[in-house]
Amino acid sequence: MDGGHRLERPSRIVEEVPVNGAVDSLSYPAATMTAEPPSSLRTASWAEIRRLFALDPAAIHLNTGTVGVMPYAVLDTVDRVTRQWAGGIGDVYPPGMYPNHRATIAHAYGVDQDEMVITHNATEGVARVIHGLDLHAGDEVVTTTHECYSVLSNFNLLRNRFGITLRTITLPTGYDARAEEIIDLFAAAITPRTKVLAFAGITLFTGTRLPMRALCELAHRHGLITVIDGALLPGMLDLDMRAIGADFISCSGSKFQCGPLGTGLLYVRNKIHPEHNPLPLPTFWPIISTWYPMKGSPPPRTRTGVESDNIGDYLQSAGSASIARGAALAAACDMWDEIGRDRIERRIMALAEYARDRIAERFGREAMYSPGADPRLRSPLIAFHPFRRREDAWNVKKIHEFTMRLQREHRLFTRWTEFDVAGSPHQYYASRITTHIFNDQDDIDKAVGIMARLAEEMS
Repeated sequence: MDGGHRLERPSRIVEEVPVNGAVDSLSYPAATMTAEPPSSLRTASWAEIRRLFALDPAAIHLNTGTVGVMPYAVLDTVDRVTRQWAGGIGDVYPPGMYPNHRATIAHAYGVDQDEMVITHNATEGVARVIHGLDLHAGDEVVTTTHECYSVLSNFNLLRNRFGITLRTITLPTGYDARAEEIIDLFAAAITPRTKVLAFAGITLFTGTRLPMRALCELAHRHGLITVIDGALLPGMLDLDMRAIGADFISCSGSKFQCGPLGTGLLYVRNKIHPEHNPLPLPTFWPIISTWYPMKGSPPPRTRTGVESDNIGDYLQSAGSASIARGAALAAACDMWDEIGRDRIERRIMALAEYARDRIAERFGREAMYSPGADPRLRSPLIAFHPFRRREDAWNVKKIHEFTMRLQREHRLFTRWTEFDVAGSPHQYYASRITTHIFNDQDDIDKAVGIMARLAEEMS
C-alpha cells in the first residue's frame, strides 16, 4: 500500500486472472466474436464500434438506463474465465480482491486503488454505504423523492431501526428546469441536524443530471457527508470521481459501462485532497467484510492525502467473488479506455441531443419531463409523455401497455418510469429512451416514428 499502514494478515500472494491469456496450460473454447475489432479503437468509426456489441439486429435498444449491451469481447471473457476456474481447485480468494483491476479502473476515474471496490451492483454498493454510516436517532438525511428505490428503502430501514429523520424534496421536472432550482431546494432543506446529503448523479426517472459538484460544495459548507447514487455515471461520462467532491459514489457496471449483469463499482473517499473535499473523512463501518480485524480496530482515518489504511480492501474482501464477472468488467473498462472516454461522452451526448430534438418535434416540448433548456442538467435519458390527453400521464396501465407493445410488436426496447411532480396529487408516468454509443441516428428516427404512430393509435 502506498505509504500506508496495513493490518497484519496471513501472508498470501494476491494475483488476478489476466483479462487476456490463460491462467495455466489448460485451454478451452472461447465465445465466438462476430466481428474483428478495428486495429485502433481510438480512431475507429462508430459503425465499426457498433459491430463489436452483441446486438440483436432485429431490435432497437434504447434502454441502457436499465441495462447495457455487452461487447463480444466481454462475453468472451466471462466464458473463458469461468471455464478456467470451473475445476474449483484453485485458491479463489486472492483473485476476488481484484487488486490490479481495481487500480486500473480507479485510475480511469481519477481515484486510487484503495478507494475503489468492485461490487455486485449499484444497489449493493449504496446499501453498504448507507448501513456503514455512523447515524443515530435524530440525525437527518436530505434526499429527493426521485431517488432509486434502493436508496429510499435503505434510508427508510435506518429510520425504522435507529430513528433517523428522512427529509425529501421533489425535483423540478420539464424542459425548462434549471440547476439553480435544484441547489436552492437542497439548501432550504438543510437544518442543524442534517448529517447526510444523498442524491442521484443522474435520476433514472426523468434523466435529470444533478449539479453534483455544486451540491457537494453546498454539503462542504455545512459539514455534511455526501452519498451519490452514480449508477448511470460510469461508461457515460469522462468522470473524475475525486473532483466531484463526494464521500461515496455507488455505480453500476452493467449499464453504460456495458459489463456483465451483477457488476458494480463503489468509490469511497479514503484520503483528503482539500481542493476537492476539505472535510475530514467520515466515520464509516465497512460492513460485509472479512478483512476487518477480529480484534482491535483499524488505524484512525487519515487527515492527509496519504491513506492510513486501504478501505477498498476491507470492502472488497467479502468471501468468494465472481472472478469471471470481475475480469469481464475490467475488459469492458479497458475497451472504454481504448476508445477514449472523452470521445464516448461526446458521442452519447450528441445522440441524446438529436433524440431530444426529434421527440420535441413529434410530441412537443411541453411533453418533455427531462430538462433541455439548461445544458448542465441534460443527460442521455429522456422522459416524455407520448399521449395526447394530459390526464394519461397519471395512467400507469396505459404507459405500461405502450412500453410492452413497443417491445412485442416492434422489438423496440424502452422503459416507463414513475415520479412525483411538485404540487401534483398524482404520480406521473412517462416513456423513457436512452442513447448509447451502439445507437445511431437511424435507430432514433425509427424509434420516434414507431412511438408516435403507436401513441396516436392508443390516444
